[in-house]
Amino acid sequence: MNIRCIKCKGRDPRICGRTFCPIMVKIGAQKKFNIRAKQEFFGQSPNVFVGRHGYPEVSVGILSAEEYEEHDNPSLWSRENYSIAKIIRLRSSLINSNFKSRITGFKERLMKISKEVAMAEQPVDIEVHLTKKPTFTLSFEQDTIPHGPRVKLKKARITENPRIPRIIDRVVDDIDFKASQAITYLYNKSIDEHYLARLLSTGNLGVKKERKLVPTRWSITAVDDALAKRIIKQVKEYDLYDYAAFFGGYLGNYYIALFFPEVWSYELFETYVGRSTWHDSEGVTIMSDYEGYDGRKTYASNTAGGYYAARLPVLEHLKKIQRQASVLLLRFITGEYYAPLGVWVVREAVRKTLSKKPVIFDSKELMLRYAKVLVKKKFGLNTELILRKSVLLNNLKIQRKLSEY
Repeated sequence: MNIRCIKCKGRDPRICGRTFCPIMVKIGAQKKFNIRAKQEFFGQSPNVFVGRHGYPEVSVGILSAEEYEEHDNPSLWSRENYSIAKIIRLRSSLINSNFKSRITGFKERLMKISKEVAMAEQPVDIEVHLTKKPTFTLSFEQDTIPHGPRVKLKKARITENPRIPRIIDRVVDDIDFKASQAITYLYNKSIDEHYLARLLSTGNLGVKKERKLVPTRWSITAVDDALAKRIIKQVKEYDLYDYAAFFGGYLGNYYIALFFPEVWSYELFETYVGRSTWHDSEGVTIMSDYEGYDGRKTYASNTAGGYYAARLPVLEHLKKIQRQASVLLLRFITGEYYAPLGVWVVREAVRKTLSKKPVIFDSKELMLRYAKVLVKKKFGLNTELILRKSVLLNNLKIQRKLSEY
């Protein structure tokens, strides 16, 4: 905390260039939590969090709250346009009751409970005994949804028969079903990616000898990637799309999606504008990753999980309209997005963007001019900073020259 914080006391966050006060947000959630915190309680568990530190011996956390209020429902949060403050309030009261386990330690009683929680379609009634009374903390990570305090789990038991869909039961029992195939199969049966990620992370999917715990952060990207690769194969069979542009966003994450009538390729630019918890500096930061028709050979390390989370809804849209395209996706992360909530925000923001009516153009030049004007108007940026770095656009220029030759 600096002298400006002392003078401001949360009254005017614009003094430090933000649209929020991180100190006041945390204090508000902390007061509510400390009044209610208990060492032993009956509650409901909607999910399990698998950490990555210490791999292959990891922390497994049964996430639970005394009174469940859609603490773990990203698709509903998006549909009903939950605010960041509301999501933080919900997630800060979700206790991570954790224990250590090897990634193949499925015979342990607490691990069996965790697997059942992950399989259930509704939060599971559970009795939790912690080693101590939890005190307020709020854990943020780049790709995963935040949660409340981490406390060692002493013992736990499920106090009801979890409601597990028959289709989930069948797939989990099939020990010869490869994980990637199981993910696609369940997705085609309307099981969403959030549900799939928790099944994968708790070792519920895959060939028996290959089943293991997968850190939650990794499982989210693995699901996004597996689903996208299957859809790409279908998209490559479709006719080419038009020059089409979309604009939209969610929670301070704005997207301009530019579709070009070319064979499949994809590039994501992430541009940080304004200050937030994770971008505490002046100026603009730009990162990007690209894949051509044949895909990537390496992990998209610049934009990380956001790359895969954004690619999935782009492909879902192309599949829906039965068209193929090269897609340039421009993400603008503003100060409105003041706390990281996980890559589900990316996925849902792109879905919201592509649900809008597109603007159709007769040429690439007209569409790029539109994008430049829009970015200047909305964010005060010159898109030349972005577009001249674009591998996708440079490749389109080369293809045009070759076709002319």
